[in-house]
Amino acid sequence: MTFPRMGLKGQNRAFVVVAVIFLALLVSAGMRGAPGVMMVPLEQAFGWSRDMTSASAAIGIFLYGLVGPFAAALMERFGIRRTLISALVLMAGSTALSTQMSQPWHLVATWGVLSGLGTGCVAIVLGATIVNRWFATNRGLVMGLLTASAATGTLVFLPGLAALSAAGGWQPVAMVVSAAALALIPLAWFLVPERPADIGIKPYGADPNVDLPPPAPRKDLLAATFGVLGRAIRTRTFWYLFATFFICGFTTNGLVGTHLIAFCGDQGIAEVQAASLLALMGIFDLVGTTMSGWLTDRFDPRKLLFVYYGIRGLSLIYLPFSDFSLLSLTTFAVFYGLDWIATVPPTLRLTTEAFGERDAPVVFGWVVAGHQLGAASAAFFAGFMRQAQGDYLHAFIIAGATGVAAAVISLLIRGKAAMPRPAAA
Repeated sequence: MTFPRMGLKGQNRAFVVVAVIFLALLVSAGMRGAPGVMMVPLEQAFGWSRDMTSASAAIGIFLYGLVGPFAAALMERFGIRRTLISALVLMAGSTALSTQMSQPWHLVATWGVLSGLGTGCVAIVLGATIVNRWFATNRGLVMGLLTASAATGTLVFLPGLAALSAAGGWQPVAMVVSAAALALIPLAWFLVPERPADIGIKPYGADPNVDLPPPAPRKDLLAATFGVLGRAIRTRTFWYLFATFFICGFTTNGLVGTHLIAFCGDQGIAEVQAASLLALMGIFDLVGTTMSGWLTDRFDPRKLLFVYYGIRGLSLIYLPFSDFSLLSLTTFAVFYGLDWIATVPPTLRLTTEAFGERDAPVVFGWVVAGHQLGAASAAFFAGFMRQAQGDYLHAFIIAGATGVAAAVISLLIRGKAAMPRPAAA
C-alpha cells in the first residue's frame, strides 16, 4: 500500500507517527486504569464481591505484561500498522461487548482476557519499536515522552471516567473507552507507515546523504527471544532486576492504580475526588520521570532506585494511618507521584549495563513482564484482603514493606552479568 504524504514533510513526519503512537499508548493506559473506576459501580449493580472484580483486573494486567515480550514478534511478522489496528479493534470490541455483560465470567473475558491481550500490544514495546525505526537521534527523549503517556493517560481519563461513573454507572465508562480506541483506528491506518523508507524518507536525524542498510531479516524471532531469557535467568542480576520491577508493579498499577479509588471510598471520599488524586499523581509523575532520566545520566542508578523504592514504601505505609484530609492526601499524591514510573530510566540503564546493547531490549521486555506480574498479584491480593478483613490496612502495609525490600535489593545489583553465550550454529 502506498501511503500519502500527509502532515509534516520529510524527516519531521516521524513526529506525526509519534503523536499517533502517543495517543494509542494514552488510550491503552486509560483502559488499564478504568477497572479502578468501575469497581464500586459494578459491585453495586451486580452484587459481585471485591475479590471477583479484582481478579478480572488482575488477569487483564497480567496479560498486558505477558504479551509484551511477544508483541515485538508480531510487529516483525505482520507489521506495526496491522498489529496496532488489530489491537485497537480488540480493545474497542471487548469494552463495547462488556456493556452487555451479566455474569462474572463476562467481566473476566472482556476486561480481563480480551482487553489484556489488546493493551499488551499497545505498550512500551510498541514505543521502543517506533523509536528505533523512526529516529536516528533523540531516541532517549522520544522514548521518555512515550513512556510518560501512561501517566498522561491517568491524568486525562480517570477524572472524567469517574465523573461518568458517578453520574451514570459503569456502562458509560466502557462506552467512552471503546469509542476512544475506535477513533484511533483511522489515524493508525493513514498516518503510521511501516518504515520511513515506505514513504521515501529516512529516520529523523539520519544523514540524508548516507544510504542506510536495509533491515536485517530476523529468523526464529521467538526462539531468539526465549534464548536470551534462558541465558539471562542464569544470572543473579536478572533476578534482582526482575524482583525490583515485580515490586514496582505490585506497589503501583496493581495496588494504587486499581484500588486507591475504592480505598478512598471506604473513607467516605467520592470517586471524582479520589480520581483527582490519581490525576495529580500523573502530573507529578511526568515531572518525576523526566527528572529521573536526567539524574540517571549523572548518578548511580542503584542509589536512585534505593531512594525511589524507599520513599514509595514509606508512603504506602503512611497512607492508611493518615487522616485522609486534603493536605495528607495531597502530600501522599505528590511524593508518590514523583516516583510512579521514575524507576524505568535507572532500571533500563542497569539492564543495558548488565546485558549489553544487543540483548538488553529483550531482557528488559521480560523484566517489564515481571512488573505486570507484580501488578496483577497486587490487584488480586488487595481485593482479597479487603474482602477477607473488611479494609485495606494490611494490604497497604505489606505493599509498603515490599517497597522497602526493593530499595535494599537495588543496592545488590552489579555491573555486567556473566551471561552464558549461545552455542555456535
